[in-house]
Amino acid sequence: MSRTDWKTEWKPLLFFVFIFLGVFYLPLGVPRFDNAFSEALYLLKEYAQEHVLTCLLPAFFIAGAIAVFISQASVMKYFGAKAKKVMAYSVASVSGSILAVCSCTVLPLFAGITRMGAGLGPASTFLYSGPAINILAIILTAKVLGPELGIARAVGAVVFSVVIGLLMHFFFRKEEMQKAEAQAALPEPEESRPLWRTALYFAVMVGILVFANWGKPEDPSGFWLLIFSLKWYITAAFALMLSLLLTAWFRLSWLKVILAAVPPFFLALAFPHNPFPAFAAGIIGLSIITSTDKGESGDWFTATWGFTKQILPLLFFGILIAGFFLGRPGHEGIIPSNWVSSAVGGNSLWANLFASVAGAFMYFATLTEVPILQGLIGSGMGKGPALALLLAGPALSLPNMLVIRSVIGTKKTAVFVLLVILLSTAAGLLFGTFF
Repeated sequence: MSRTDWKTEWKPLLFFVFIFLGVFYLPLGVPRFDNAFSEALYLLKEYAQEHVLTCLLPAFFIAGAIAVFISQASVMKYFGAKAKKVMAYSVASVSGSILAVCSCTVLPLFAGITRMGAGLGPASTFLYSGPAINILAIILTAKVLGPELGIARAVGAVVFSVVIGLLMHFFFRKEEMQKAEAQAALPEPEESRPLWRTALYFAVMVGILVFANWGKPEDPSGFWLLIFSLKWYITAAFALMLSLLLTAWFRLSWLKVILAAVPPFFLALAFPHNPFPAFAAGIIGLSIITSTDKGESGDWFTATWGFTKQILPLLFFGILIAGFFLGRPGHEGIIPSNWVSSAVGGNSLWANLFASVAGAFMYFATLTEVPILQGLIGSGMGKGPALALLLAGPALSLPNMLVIRSVIGTKKTAVFVLLVILLSTAAGLLFGTFF
């Protein structure tokens, strides 16, 4: 029997010792610890109920479609390292703003375009713009927190998305130049179908994503409330269009598509006030008919499942950690909320930096940052730190960071996070000086 080589085994030993000591001294029974542990589970439950089914799963399917139905050369034409800067950053910022998703839902799409060869700069612009340039959130900010904060948030988010992308490209320009040289040798894209067909196909899926997550407006009347009241009918119309496209253009069996559509149809009739069973049945049906197809639809499901395996576990782990330390909106984690409130008063460098860092690590579901800030401002938060949190919070979160690291690596993730925090801090200081 060979002797143990402790030179190679000390790391596993320290890991087991660390786990043992953590379990041995676990402060169960201490009210704040028990509450923080409960908050972590409550936050994960809320995320699973409100975001996984209607946000993340459609986003995973869109990311899988990017990997399969859009050629690598096409992605590089608009987002690649050699793409024209004006075109690349304009498309990246506009694409993100149209989606109006949270910091976690944008991740599968970011992973998709990155894997297909998008340049780091445009991909970073897209990553920031998706959750930050949320038209509904900006309107709600102006209405609840005041027009100055609403306008400052809109201008800051648009400018930051481009500036962050350009700076990411600048800091890693050597790698981007090497990527550009490698991409220059690739042939021109050969599209298997007309561009308008691909665009319509993606527009339908984005329509499902956007309208399934359309939030209720504050105004009890008007156009936006009408859209909200019709959101599930509009979502169903987009789902019907997707079924027609899958049979007409992607050669899926009519019989399979009809059989997959039957359960959602009857569930929608049986539960008219609870659309989630019908939506879940639709996702399951789409998964079954694509996973059993031997053509490109089968490749679509394989790519979608690959993104799901890569991203979902990291998101859930990050949400648990964020919930444990910071709790849910309106609830405390292990860190007392009055510590946060007392640290963001006035317009000092520390207050703005703390607001940026706290916002970057907290998890904000779409639109929840506004009522949270309303409460903090009522507790004495300065307007500068409020803007800093608005610019850093929706675009980042601890779960978001863990996934970004798995896509572009630790160094680039650290630079991206640092840029968001520093720019948000500077914007908060400037805004607080004048307002």
